[in-house]
Formats: sequence, C-alpha cells, structure tokens
Amino acid sequence: MAASGPVDGRAGGGLDRERDIQPMTLHSFIEIAHRHMATAARAIRTTTVHVADKLRPGIVRAVEFGSQAMREKPAYCAVCLLTVGALFGTTGQGLLRSAEYNRLKADVEIQRSGLETTRREAQREVNALAARLGELQAEANRLNALGERLTRVAQLGDGEFDFDKPVGVGGVGPVRDMPARGLRDGLADLGAQLKHSGSQLSVLEALLFNRELDKNAMPTRDPIANSYVTSGFGYRADPFGGGSQLHKGIDFEANTGDPVLAVGDGVVTYSGVRSGYGNVIEVDHGNGYVTRYAHNSRLTGQVGDLVRGGQEIAKAGSTGRSTGAHVHFEVWDNGVVVNPNQFLGQAATKPAGKG
Repeated sequence: MAASGPVDGRAGGGLDRERDIQPMTLHSFIEIAHRHMATAARAIRTTTVHVADKLRPGIVRAVEFGSQAMREKPAYCAVCLLTVGALFGTTGQGLLRSAEYNRLKADVEIQRSGLETTRREAQREVNALAARLGELQAEANRLNALGERLTRVAQLGDGEFDFDKPVGVGGVGPVRDMPARGLRDGLADLGAQLKHSGSQLSVLEALLFNRELDKNAMPTRDPIANSYVTSGFGYRADPFGGGSQLHKGIDFEANTGDPVLAVGDGVVTYSGVRSGYGNVIEVDHGNGYVTRYAHNSRLTGQVGDLVRGGQEIAKAGSTGRSTGAHVHFEVWDNGVVVNPNQFLGQAATKPAGKG
C-alpha cells in the first residue's frame, strides 16, 4: 500500500496540471489586463511623486528668492515683470498681426483669382466682338465694291456716289458708357442692315446687268470700221435689170478682205451661201433682233459661236449678186426686216451702183 502512494500522487498531480491548462476564457483575459493597468497606474503615481519630491525644493527656493527679491528690490522686480509682460504682449501682438496678415493674404489671393477670371471672360468677349467686327468690315467692303461697280454700269456722274468719302453724322445730348450687351445688339442690327442692303444691291446688279446685256445686244455698231453708207434702205433702181426694187438693208463701202464686225453681242445662227447674197453670216442677238451680213469673200464665224459687239465674223467681198466689194447689212425684228438706220443713226449717203 505504501509503495503505491507516490504513484497515486504523480497521477493526481498530472490530473491537476491538466486542469490548469484548460483554455482561458475572455473573463480571464480581462482580469489580467486590469491587473496590468493597475500596476502601470501605481508606477506612474510613484514616478510623479518622486519627481515632485525632487522639484519641490527648487520651486520652494525660487519662490523664496522671488519673495525676498520683491521685498529687497521691488523696483527691479517691477521692471522684470513689466519686461516679461511686454515680451508676452509683443509676442501676442505679433501672433495677432501674423493671423491678420494671413487672412488679408488669403483675401488678396481670392480677389486676384476673381480678377483673373473676369479678365479672361472680358478677353473672350472682346475676341468675339472683334471677330464679328471683322465680318461686318468684310461685308461693308463687299457692298462698297458692288456699289462702285453698279455706279460704273449705271453710268452715274462722277462724285454722285463717292464710296471712299466718310459719311457725316452728328447728334446732341449726354454721352454715357455703352454696355457690352448694347454693343452686341448694335453689331447684330448693323449686320442685319448690311445683309438687307446687300440683297437689294444684288437685285439691282442683276437688273443693271440684264440691261447692260440688252444694250450690248442691240445692233447699234457699224458692221465695218471707218466706212460710210453707199446705198440706203428702201426702194431704189435695180443696178442689174433696171426698174424699182426694195433694198432690204444698207450697203457700206469696203475693200475685199476688210474685217466685217458684229454690230452687237449674240450667237451665230447661219454661216453659208444664200441665193443672191453670196457668202452670208447671220447673228441672233437674243432679243428678237437678227442681223445679216452678205457678199463676204470669206466667213470666219461658225454656227454656234458666241460673238461680242465689234468682233470680226467675216471678210468683206463681192460674192453673190453684187457689182463690187461692199458690206450688205440687214436687221430683222422678229422675222420682219426693218430699217437699220433706226439703230445705227442717220449717215451721209453717197450714190453708188452697188447691189
């Protein structure tokens, strides 16, 4: 029995250790933390008391020294106190000034930023107005050029419309600053007026151009340069068989090979030989008038050619029923032959026997 005691004791001890290493609960952790915190607090209090005990003699001596100095040298202490107060006051004022300076600096930065934004916006506005002004100047230049051209086309007197002369303006009353919105509205109104004026001038240009075309298409030029009429329009004695015969045109003196000229703008509608006329060329002027040039030695214009007044269309000659070189010229108005003199004007007539 006695021999079994130690064995039982070891076995019992093993069971106790197994119970000691059971898993720790949350409550156990909290208790341990509280114990450590209490220990740390005690250490802090001990250290604080120890430091206070160490500093207490010095503080006491400083207080005693100050009390003794105030009793023995009150003026000196007053000066020291005033100096310390002044130092504190100066430091405080410096801090206040520094704070005020920082505040003012921040305000200035905000104002500078606002001014820069305003400047950029104003510059954008100026750029937009400058671009619009450039457009209006270009439109005004176009209208001036168009007006000068119309003045020439309409053959207005010199100085009646001087587009380079400044326009006189005037007015009375107080002058005030114009807001940007008012300037924009004024430019918009001016642009609308220029556009309307441009449309009107364009219509007038078209009308004058058509009138100029009609004028250029009229058979008003001579069919040969530096010549004269040798036989007029109307009834005359027939140079070949005698008797009376209607002369449907006017004869102009010419030498063989002289240039025969179109009397107005038009299109060549016939270029060939006609009985009695020899080599003939005819020009349709597009306004009901057709002109005929006969007895030519050679035809230089071809059917479909666009000719201008004064342009060569043939060479003078004596082909067909003719007694000699000359230019026979006729004018037809909507299919009816008419007297060319009403277009060319009256000319001196020299008697001749050319047909």
